[in-house]
Amino acid sequence: MNETPLSLLERLRQKPDEPSWQRLTDLYVPLVRRWLKEQGLPPADADDLTQEIFLVIVRELPAFGHSGRKGAFRTWLRTITVHRLRGYWRSKQTRPDQAFEEELDRLEDPGSELARLWDKEHDEYVARRLLELIEPEFSPATWHAFRRQTVDGLTAAQAAAELGVTANTVLIAKSRVLRRLRQEAIGLIG
Repeated sequence: MNETPLSLLERLRQKPDEPSWQRLTDLYVPLVRRWLKEQGLPPADADDLTQEIFLVIVRELPAFGHSGRKGAFRTWLRTITVHRLRGYWRSKQTRPDQAFEEELDRLEDPGSELARLWDKEHDEYVARRLLELIEPEFSPATWHAFRRQTVDGLTAAQAAAELGVTANTVLIAKSRVLRRLRQEAIGLIG
């Protein structure tokens, strides 16, 4: 009997290994670094703060339990990021202006428009990056059939005619890629 593959988060919590940690950093470091730079941090400080955020994740992830709560990991990541950013400003012995502090408060509030924007940006980014990371697991023909239907918006029949395969082949390709994406994304995307 085949075991259902564990999601990235479950692999890191239950059986952490180097490839899984690498996948997490490949997935999240660019997003966190970009967000920190958008907050006005110099690139070197954004890099240092990104490392601090990931040290917290490495240390705390084994105890992290999303308990099926939608978006729990991204909320946890957002909270860690906000706290580390506040710590950064304290360490610089300068205080960001009141508007920036209020923005951090709004970002930390899960009901705020800014938090919802973070969540939307996070989910779109993570889905896109996960697709890039899982692409090598599929044959070029499977991937192309998936892309033509899912990304480019062709019907299964249109993609099949273009690729010289059956519509069923295109639907199976789409199903296989989306199943793998869902497996990897459990707990990451809300």
